[in-house]
Amino acid sequence: MQRTSTISRLERLEMITTRLKEDRFFTAAGLAGELGISLRTLTRDIQILRDQGVPIEADRGRGGGLRLERRWGIGRLKLSYAQAVDLLISLAVTEQMQSPLFMAHLGAVRRKLMASFSPDTKSKVEGLKERILIAKSASALLLADFSNPPRDSVTKLHQAFLQMQEIRITYRAESGAVTRRVIQPHYLLLSYPIWYVLAWDHLRGEVRSFRCDRIAGIAAQEAEFRLRPLSDFTAAIKGAQVI
Repeated sequence: MQRTSTISRLERLEMITTRLKEDRFFTAAGLAGELGISLRTLTRDIQILRDQGVPIEADRGRGGGLRLERRWGIGRLKLSYAQAVDLLISLAVTEQMQSPLFMAHLGAVRRKLMASFSPDTKSKVEGLKERILIAKSASALLLADFSNPPRDSVTKLHQAFLQMQEIRITYRAESGAVTRRVIQPHYLLLSYPIWYVLAWDHLRGEVRSFRCDRIAGIAAQEAEFRLRPLSDFTAAIKGAQVI
């Protein structure tokens, strides 16, 4: 009986929130009648929703009107794993830029995202910001052959970067030569709008930097790696003027 009662209440709370999202003005009596519950039960449910952060306004005048605060409309946001990883990395980039204009609620957003990940992934997320570097904007010369990398490649790179897994890439060098390599994506460097991967390159047996827009394809590998210190990549980022 307790389980049935709990499910019933959860369903009611969902229905109340859905109805109030319709941007209409409901009387307390009218909403209670629609749901087939008493005013006392509705009042209790409204308080539960408020405790959960749903901003419900109530007018104490005739009819006891209810509505959502007009500026509020996000509600429950569902993200796929790939979308959550992309958002986490975007937040880390913003945090690394240290712009007060965008920092007001980033901590709260990041904590909510982290709550959906496994303990192992959470530990990796903790050090994400330190693995993203911001440099001066790219020169006109570098932008001459720049193009946005394929979305699928970006998604695979983000996931491998977060999980610290090796990837097999097809890479087009500045000369036009194409090679296939297995790399460990240790750090990301932004020289706006060009992204670089600072990686250990198994083909060369040393650290190298790769322009993301020149990576033609990415295939995830099972092997994981341990993070190398940033000092190992000094030569790879020489001249980048990291901020």
